[in-house]
Amino acid sequence: MAGHSKWANIKYRKERQDKKRSNLFAKLIKEITLQARGGDPNPENNPGLAQALDRARAANLPKDNIERAIKRATGELEGVSYEEATYEGYANDGVAVLIRVVTDNRNRASASVRHILSKHGGSMASAGSVAWQFDRRGIVVLEDLPENADRDALEMALIEAGAEDIDDLGNTIEATCDPSMLSALGEAVREQGVTPTRSELTMIPKSTVQIDASAAEKLLKLIDALDENEDVQEVFANFDVDDEVLEKLET
Repeated sequence: MAGHSKWANIKYRKERQDKKRSNLFAKLIKEITLQARGGDPNPENNPGLAQALDRARAANLPKDNIERAIKRATGELEGVSYEEATYEGYANDGVAVLIRVVTDNRNRASASVRHILSKHGGSMASAGSVAWQFDRRGIVVLEDLPENADRDALEMALIEAGAEDIDDLGNTIEATCDPSMLSALGEAVREQGVTPTRSELTMIPKSTVQIDASAAEKLLKLIDALDENEDVQEVFANFDVDDEVLEKLET
């Protein structure tokens, strides 16, 4: 889990930085449209849509944009049809990478992902050759907890709601669970007066590849390039790197 925690922290910090990028809103709108079209447009009956809306609100996506995205999904407004795909690949130093896209042009998305991987020393992999190295899990992240927060009560509430693993990382608490229990975990912490920073399904590596500073710098440039692509929604990788190295690279 240590490798996942470090990767999750990178992902969350980076997403906060991505809020400054104009393409973040476009990605959130795509995700909302996809989830609403693929299931019930009522988030109370559609966990995928509920998670997409949580991310949109955290990024301050305007309410009007959210409503238009759902109306496009239900056919009330004309809109583009999006589909979801996952590509598998390898980065430098044998790091496995899963890339989830939401796109209106699968051929364009595939070609772009392949090009980015190749440009940064990686390569596409055949279907199934990488995915088996990850498990689908639910994750709830609590950050910037108030000083008077009862951490023991929070962790007990998470355990009672179905959390299987809890990491207390100081300013952050991460809890993972079976995907079916994600909604219950989110509700449990809200009942404790805490709003999760993240509450979503994710991919957690079964094992990680330890990499040094040079390899980490190259890998993070690849992840940055993938994140900046308009079709890419999420990137998962099974690497581990020392905290000191991460802090230096982030600086």
